[in-house]
Amino acid sequence: MEKIIVTGCNGQLGRAINKELAGKYELVNTDVFQQEGIIPLDITNVDQVLKLAREVKPVAIVNCAAYTAVDKQESDIDLSYKINAIGPRNLAIAATETGSKLVHVSTDYVFEGNGTRPYVEFDRPNPVSVYGKTKLAGEEFVKQFAKDFFILRTAWLYGDGKNFVKTMLALSENHDEVSVVNDQLGTPTSTYELAKAIAYLLPTENYGIFHGTCEGSTNWADFTEEIFRLAGKGTKVNHVSTEEYQAKNPQSAPRPAYSILENYMLKLTSDFMFADWHEAIERYIRELG
Repeated sequence: MEKIIVTGCNGQLGRAINKELAGKYELVNTDVFQQEGIIPLDITNVDQVLKLAREVKPVAIVNCAAYTAVDKQESDIDLSYKINAIGPRNLAIAATETGSKLVHVSTDYVFEGNGTRPYVEFDRPNPVSVYGKTKLAGEEFVKQFAKDFFILRTAWLYGDGKNFVKTMLALSENHDEVSVVNDQLGTPTSTYELAKAIAYLLPTENYGIFHGTCEGSTNWADFTEEIFRLAGKGTKVNHVSTEEYQAKNPQSAPRPAYSILENYMLKLTSDFMFADWHEAIERYIRELG
């Protein structure tokens, strides 16, 4: 059976990839921390990455590892560049040496977030946060050093792990009302849907940059209302502006006001379609029970 190295296997997407690809490939799971059945791997160390790739000789490397604490990175710039830029560079170098495909997951934050129509893959990135800048640098390294690669930009991701949906559900347990911003637009995307897209692309030679989000769009407040409706929660959602929210909850990194991605390349080059975000969150809430 062909082998695939999965980095960041304990994260939300890493777990979804394991479920989606189980039985189709032999998965070599890695993470930065030592755990039973998981190979410890520091993707910022090129020698470690090359050593593992040479031993495994994978058909592909799927990079689910990233530094995603957006606010912390504004003051932790070096670590952000190491994980989000140097890490993908090292994986790209290893993929090329071993003749492996590389799947790299990026983000809507590579755009400035002030658009008036959904961003497509041909739009020029212009990140304004450290997180966005380092993720774009990671994309550039992948393009520079990898021969056969898929870069998938996603947004508002939720799955098996810490995420916005679970945070809101936890708040609903002991709050009669919550305040959520209503002036940031994007598309909630489940790791289940993103993992399906990765599994679809992996056996192909349809290389390049793709946007990978669920269909449709919403804002955080309306998304929260849908979460509560599906989960049978009576918690009231107060719609507030970003300015109002940050006055009480200061955030050091700017959030994109308009973060809707159009899966244009997938639609131009394949017949793969993401589910609508309503369907995806309904499935997720149902599975949470």
